[in-house]
Amino acid sequence: MQGEQGYLELCRKILDEGQNRDDRTKTGTYSIFGHQIRFDLQKGFPLLTTKKVPFRLIATELLWFMKGDTNIRYLLENNNNIWNEWAFERWIKSPEYTGPDMKNFGIRSQNEAAFKKEYEQQMQLFKEKILNDARFAEKYGDLGSVYGKQWRKWETSKGETIDQLKETIGSIKTNPNSRRHIVSAWNPEDIPSMALPPCHTLFQFYVADGKLSCQLYQRSADVFIGVPFNIASYALLTHLIAHECDLEVGEFIHTFGDAHIYSNHVEQVNLQLEREVRAFPKLKINAKNKSIFDIDISDLEITDYHPHPAIKAPIAV
Repeated sequence: MQGEQGYLELCRKILDEGQNRDDRTKTGTYSIFGHQIRFDLQKGFPLLTTKKVPFRLIATELLWFMKGDTNIRYLLENNNNIWNEWAFERWIKSPEYTGPDMKNFGIRSQNEAAFKKEYEQQMQLFKEKILNDARFAEKYGDLGSVYGKQWRKWETSKGETIDQLKETIGSIKTNPNSRRHIVSAWNPEDIPSMALPPCHTLFQFYVADGKLSCQLYQRSADVFIGVPFNIASYALLTHLIAHECDLEVGEFIHTFGDAHIYSNHVEQVNLQLEREVRAFPKLKINAKNKSIFDIDISDLEITDYHPHPAIKAPIAV
């Protein structure tokens, strides 16, 4: 299926045909295995319209990956909180943490008002310490060998590093017909040192007719909350690399392993499925002479975005 309708069809398929499965977070999911959606990037930037999706958060996260950064300090400096829970969990489980008992980590029930208030207070304290205490940030803000490290500083058995992203861009420029324009985030040796093993594990580029296309393989996909971010993130990456390589954009192809909807997202998904799809917005890159590694959030602009309102849902950690 194509475009946003393809995403909505995936949601329907999971609700209609998905297996009811236990999962790591103990929340429970409805799941299918193996699916694909295609987006023609010439027809607009795929920021979903059936609910508002926050482009700034997606863009700053992608820029963080592209820098090779693995510490949430950069994200917090850009008012991006999407990776906080994983770093926060490490702190509250450490001997250095002396605050209230957070063994029921996360907010499992919206009725636990007192716990929610305490959780929010401790999270705010954690964020302030990350931003204002370099030692604390270095120790507790780092998420281990997650995406940025694998993309830009993959460590070899010889102790050398490989800049996969930079080498892939060079390969696109010099040998566009190659079938090896691949970046992998799945490094089995580093999995134990990651706060969260990579869900979007491998992506490949393809050049044809002066257009750059990208296919992503995602081993595990939170379809309601995560996938709209992933679609926009890899579409943005494709635009940025096309910009760097003086190419037009082609397709973004999203291939899934375990595609699931959490059991506490079903009501929200059904609300989204009732909404009418609107035209995708446009992306402007205001940085003609900049390398993509120098691009800042201020260089990126979304125009003509007219989505339905956002739909809130809890994140399974």
